[in-house]
Amino acid sequence: MRLRALLDTPSLGLRLLGGEDELDRTVRGVMTTDLRDPSRYLSGGELVLTGLAWRRAPEDSERFVRILAAAGVAGLAAGEAELGSVPDDLVAACVQHRLPLFSVVEDVSFASITEHVVRQVSSERAGDLAAVVDRHRRLMTSGPTGGGPEVVLDLLGSDLDLRAWVLSPTGRQIAGSTLAGAGPELSTELAARLAGEHLAAARSGRRGPHRVTLEGAGGTFSLFPIRHDGRDLRQTLLSDWLLAVEADAGDWPEERLDLLHGVTQLIAVERDRRDAARTVRRRLAQEVLELVQTGAPPAEIAARLRVAAPVLLPGLGTAPHWQIVVARVEWEDGDVPGGPVAQSLLEEVLVDPGTFGPEPSDRIAVAHTGDEAVALVPLPVPDEPGDSSAAGLHAAELLSVVQAPLSRGLADDGRLTVGVSASVHSAEGLRGALEEARHARRVAAARPGRVCAAGHEELASHVLLLPFVPDDVRRAFTARLLDPLRDYDRRHRAELIPTLEAFLDCDGSWTRCAGRLHLHVNTLRYRVGRIEQLTGRDLSRLEDKLDFFLALRMS
Repeated sequence: MRLRALLDTPSLGLRLLGGEDELDRTVRGVMTTDLRDPSRYLSGGELVLTGLAWRRAPEDSERFVRILAAAGVAGLAAGEAELGSVPDDLVAACVQHRLPLFSVVEDVSFASITEHVVRQVSSERAGDLAAVVDRHRRLMTSGPTGGGPEVVLDLLGSDLDLRAWVLSPTGRQIAGSTLAGAGPELSTELAARLAGEHLAAARSGRRGPHRVTLEGAGGTFSLFPIRHDGRDLRQTLLSDWLLAVEADAGDWPEERLDLLHGVTQLIAVERDRRDAARTVRRRLAQEVLELVQTGAPPAEIAARLRVAAPVLLPGLGTAPHWQIVVARVEWEDGDVPGGPVAQSLLEEVLVDPGTFGPEPSDRIAVAHTGDEAVALVPLPVPDEPGDSSAAGLHAAELLSVVQAPLSRGLADDGRLTVGVSASVHSAEGLRGALEEARHARRVAAARPGRVCAAGHEELASHVLLLPFVPDDVRRAFTARLLDPLRDYDRRHRAELIPTLEAFLDCDGSWTRCAGRLHLHVNTLRYRVGRIEQLTGRDLSRLEDKLDFFLALRMS
C-alpha cells in the first residue's frame, strides 16, 4: 500500500504535517515504538507509530528522525496524547530528512492503525493469497464463529503447504494445524528446543525470522516472533508467543515473508484479547494477596477465596485446597521491572507443558508486586486419602521441561527463582504458605544457575541452612577440610574425595562402602586413615563426620 492511502481513510485520524512529495512510498509493515534508538527492530518500509515518550529535549527529534531515515522507514506517525501536539522540532527534522510525518489524533489508538495497515499490506502483497489474510481476521472475533490461531495454521497448511505451530516461550504448544494428514505434532522436547533457539536468537539481537536446523528434528524451522512492540526486549521476550514454521524462510520471496509477518501481527491481536481476559483472575489474586499480607481476618480471606474458586475451577462443588508459588525475575542492571515478567512466566510455567492450547492457564491467578509474582493455585480436594490427582505442585518437576529454554532467554544477565509452598486447606493457612513459598524461593536463589526452584519439603532439612552461610565462611570451611585431600588426589590419584563421599553415604559401614567402591576392606581402611592423617579429623566421631558431610555439600 502507498502512504497516501492512509489519508483516504478518515477513521484513522491521520493529518499530514510534511512530506507531501513522498506519499507514493510503499508501506511494508508497521511498528510502534518509544525507544530512543529502535534501529535494531527496523527492516525498512515500516510506518513507525510513536507516542513521543523518547523526546526529552528538542534536539532529540533530529537524532530520532535520522535513525528512522537511515533504516529506510516509509513514514512516521506521532500521537498527540503525550504533548498535546506534534512539536515543531520534529516537523523540521522530518523535512530535513525527507521523511513523511503524520499526526494521530488523541482518540484514535495505535492498535486501530496497526490493524488497518496489516490488513492492507498483507492483502495487497499476497496477491492471490488475499483470501487467506481475509479469513485470518476471524482471529479477532469471539463466539462460536471465531477461528482462533488454528484457523491461521489450517490456512497456511491448505493454501501455502506450510506446517506451523504457535508456541509459548517455554515451548508449550498453543495451537497447531487441525487439518487431516497435517503430519505428526511437535514433541514436547522438540518444541522446548525450538523455543530455546528463538529466545537465544532474539537475545543476541538477530532479526526474525530465525532459521534453525536441529539434530534429529528432520528439517529446518523458521521462527517468527509474535507481538514485539518496541519495548525493552526483556520486558516481552519471556511472555510472547512465537510462530514455528517447518520451512526455510531464507528461500522465500518477499511477498511470502510479508504475509507471514502479517499473520504474526494478527495472531498478536488474539493474544492481546486473551491476555485481557486474565484481568479478573489477576485482580482476584491481587486482592487475596493484599488481604493475606496485611493480616486480614481469616473469615474475610475465606470470603474472597469463595469468590475466586468458581472462577478458577468452574463447577467445583467444594472449596479447594490451595498452594502458593512465588517467583522472582531479576536483571543484573536493575533497569527492567521483573514483576510483570515473572507474572507472565508463572501463568505459563504452572501449566502442564504437555497440555495443548491457551485455556489451561485460565485456572491460575497470579499477582505481582515489584520484582516478585505470587500465584494462587487451586487444587481439587482429594476424593479419598492418598488420591494423587490433588497432590499439588513439586518444585523439582515444575521447571524440568522449561528450564533449558528459559535459561537461554535469561542469557547472562537475568535470573528466575521459584519457591513452592505445601498445600493448605483453609484461609488460616495462606499466610504461612506465602511465607513458606518466599523462604523456599530464597533457598533457590542461593543456588547456582539461571533458573532454580525449591519446595517446602526442603525447609525441614539441613539444606535450608547451607545457602545462608556467607560465601567467605563457606570457602574457608571447605578449603580447610577438603583442600588437603584434593591436593593429595591430584598428586597420587588416590581418590580420597570419592572414598570420603561413599564412606559417609554408607553411614560409616566398612563392608557396604568397600562393596560399593569394589575395594578390599583393608584398602578402604588405609584410605580412611590417610584422610584422617591429612585433615587431623577422626571419622569415628559424629562431629567430624558431620563437618565432612557439610563441607562436601557446600563445595
